[in-house]
Amino acid sequence: MIRFSLVTISLVLSLASPSSAVEKPNVIFILADDQGSLDLGSYGSTDLVTPHTDALAARGVRFTRFYSAAPVCSPSRAGLLTGRWPIRAGVPSNCASEAGGKGALPASETTMAEMFQKAGYVTSHIGKWHLGFTPETLPRAQGFEYSFGHMGGCIDNYSHFFFWSGPNRHDLWRDGVEVHHDGEFFPDLMVKEASQFLEQNREKPFFLYYALNTPHYPYQGEPKWLEHFKDLPYPRNLYAAFLATQDERLGQLFSKIESLGLRERTIVVYQSDNGYSTEDRAHHGGGNSGPYRGAKFSLFEGGIRLPAIISWPGSLPEGQVRDQLSHSCDWMPTLAALTGVNLPEVPFDGRSLVPVLHSGEAESPHSHHVLHWQVGDGPKADWAVREGDWKLIGKTRDTSESGENRSVEMFLVHLGDDPGEKINRAKEHPEIVERLRQLHATYLD
Repeated sequence: MIRFSLVTISLVLSLASPSSAVEKPNVIFILADDQGSLDLGSYGSTDLVTPHTDALAARGVRFTRFYSAAPVCSPSRAGLLTGRWPIRAGVPSNCASEAGGKGALPASETTMAEMFQKAGYVTSHIGKWHLGFTPETLPRAQGFEYSFGHMGGCIDNYSHFFFWSGPNRHDLWRDGVEVHHDGEFFPDLMVKEASQFLEQNREKPFFLYYALNTPHYPYQGEPKWLEHFKDLPYPRNLYAAFLATQDERLGQLFSKIESLGLRERTIVVYQSDNGYSTEDRAHHGGGNSGPYRGAKFSLFEGGIRLPAIISWPGSLPEGQVRDQLSHSCDWMPTLAALTGVNLPEVPFDGRSLVPVLHSGEAESPHSHHVLHWQVGDGPKADWAVREGDWKLIGKTRDTSESGENRSVEMFLVHLGDDPGEKINRAKEHPEIVERLRQLHATYLD
């Protein structure tokens, strides 16, 4: 008869237990703001300097057919943090950018932070919020134990005032209390706050939502990078300098993770929230959608088809590329599966990507699933639906730099044949238009 000591049995049980704090991997989710479809060296750009983000891809899995939940800030973030289509999560359009303003992710929604907090993780938000500006909708009320950053849509990176309309409003907060760091560069403040959080919680499982406000306007790249890119055409030179400034700070964050011995225990996810901006304040462009039509605010591919990377050295493949269809709502069920935490008992629109991460031959969880997008509510809303390679844009704007912001309706495209969305095949296939229109109507019910 085989005999085991109580010590041996105890050790075996502790190693097998998924609830062991040592076994729980940390999660850092990095969300870039208004970064174009191909705006990384690892995605083919040859005129940018992004070595640290590219190194993340080299140590992880990079997606080539990845969609955000929306082509604009707040709905995209809501889809990411809830795993639900933004309109179902109660965020059909941008949220408030001033204290007490209307528009927010409802407190009744369950966020990724609340999921990890319930599983014993320490949770932190650092950076941009833009999901509510009332006490019950700020980060501390949505599952984040710590929070530092701006609550509205954009700030000047030195004064930390809302960068949109007057009167000027200061927007910098730590744990719900207004703080002042006049003249300090916000990306540097983010690295400082994150480093302190990592040091304080290195022995605990943590979830860090690192929500960049870059390369969103105002383009405020460092002087050395403005000099480096001086020969690029305007406004690409300004955008490239700001993106290089962003990448350098991410390198500092990654170095901190390494120095604390946390890299193999930490899942790092990186994606952009929507396409690059062609707004006035963004100098009408600077980013790159490559072959894809559209940019920020548009449901053409350039507004929603974006960079996405996940890295967990030693536990996930490294240097791999996946072209399976994937979506930002997939991160919540994917991270739950990778970390062994329980998903909330709510209806999800995302699907776990774990099989895809481990095999390039795995079927996309969306192969037999319809993808939906909607910005706004009611009959004037912009919307699109994708089933297989067929995509119907019910209504959107073409925000390409040459698109003149014109409105487009009932645009049917077969993405396998026409990834640049140049040819409207709606008149050629009225039966497909009707089928996809009905699918969208059903999704709204």
